[in-house]
Amino acid sequence: MLTNIMRTALEFEVWECLERVNDPELDEPVTDMGFIERIEVIESHRVEVVFRLPTYWCSPNFAFLMAFGIRREVEKLRWVKDIRVELSDHCFGDEVNEGVNSGRAFSAVFAQYCDGANLDSVAETFMAKAFDRRQEAMLLGVRKRGLSAERIVSMSLGEFDCIQFADEEAIKQKPRYRELLLSCGLAEEPGDLAFPTWEGQCILPDRLKAHLERLRGVRINMEFNGAMCRGLASTRYKEVEIGPDGPTLVDFIAGRVPHRDAAKMSR
Repeated sequence: MLTNIMRTALEFEVWECLERVNDPELDEPVTDMGFIERIEVIESHRVEVVFRLPTYWCSPNFAFLMAFGIRREVEKLRWVKDIRVELSDHCFGDEVNEGVNSGRAFSAVFAQYCDGANLDSVAETFMAKAFDRRQEAMLLGVRKRGLSAERIVSMSLGEFDCIQFADEEAIKQKPRYRELLLSCGLAEEPGDLAFPTWEGQCILPDRLKAHLERLRGVRINMEFNGAMCRGLASTRYKEVEIGPDGPTLVDFIAGRVPHRDAAKMSR
């Protein structure tokens, strides 16, 4: 029989894995955005995750990407045999919930409900923005070290890996940038360039300033959208503050993280 301590420990595990699911438009974890409304573990192998978005009419594209991202990450937990994901209080909620829990492939569901939109092109657009935002943090971080433009644009992945950043944003984004760099095939070996463009091209030293200005525009747009989403969500939902580093196991045990019929949560 699943005890309360065991259940809360498993729910905490689910929370941690959901930190890898990002809002595709903002490149911020759904946990940081306060989108996770409820996590519940049933009979030690079944998980239910209820999530919400800032408005009733948030883009179905975003909703589908996040719903399937939640399912994908939770299914990676070895003890999970069954998962149900539910989008609550959304104009497209029924379609998203049927799609994500149907067992069908994401591409088939996405095309059915999103006017035949091509999944690859949609996902790549968001990934390119995420890459730009993360790369800007890295470039600004290495520039603070007093390196020349020539030195920065020619830096290898191996050299980049050896850098210890002091800036909080650079520390946060370094593993995220490196993960995306490798997963997209933009760098593979220690000798490969650490800072290619999204198209895989070299950045010329005399174009670094213009490149950074473009990346700054991408970041400002994403930050504006993020601030707007947080504002809308805090107005729409009654919040319970958890803390800057997310919930701890104590928060789950104390009931600060919602189970069924408990208060809604935001970080």
